[in-house]
Amino acid sequence: MKIKSVRLGGIVLAATLAAGCATQGGQTATGAGIGAALGAGLGALIGDSSKSAGIGAGIGAVAGGIVGYNWDRLRGNINDAGGQELGITTTQMPDGSLKVLIPEGATFDTGKYDLKPALYPVLNQVAAEMQSHQQLRVKSVGHTDSTGSVSINQPLSNNRASAVTNYLASQGVAHSRMTVEGRAANDPIASNDTAEGRRMNRRVELFLYAVE
Repeated sequence: MKIKSVRLGGIVLAATLAAGCATQGGQTATGAGIGAALGAGLGALIGDSSKSAGIGAGIGAVAGGIVGYNWDRLRGNINDAGGQELGITTTQMPDGSLKVLIPEGATFDTGKYDLKPALYPVLNQVAAEMQSHQQLRVKSVGHTDSTGSVSINQPLSNNRASAVTNYLASQGVAHSRMTVEGRAANDPIASNDTAEGRRMNRRVELFLYAVE
């Protein structure tokens, strides 16, 4: 444990020093690969559990590395498009990506994967940002609660993640700039023992990131 702590401190320090070279204004930074290295280091040190894997590793390995990006404009536009009312939250991750957490109530009816029209304005903002900045990429990750079998939850989570990227594609974002993953009930953020916990676990997470 002591060795892990020392190594983790080294990784965070190196990333912090490199990030000091970053620029703002929605552009790339000189610290290319900072996020990828930090995410990989955290993943190796923390372990293989699904919750640990989400720390700085939502998008996985990225060829060429992640570069810095100022997400302030997009975060504001998402809120202005009704994101707050829909319960959507945005979080900048340690690897530099932006996580957009979209609860089931804002996106789908229970057990379905047809997007609700109320989500369109928010996704339109994501699409517009990606169209204006070609270095941006997105990974869409679908999650379910533990109710039901894997044979039901796995395709449901895949289909929900795909429904989001298909909509973005309809707004002009190339499929080659998007990836999809269904996690079923493997990555809960709350207890599946309560109705409220299950509600929170049913979600789609978008991980937006910039590449060189």
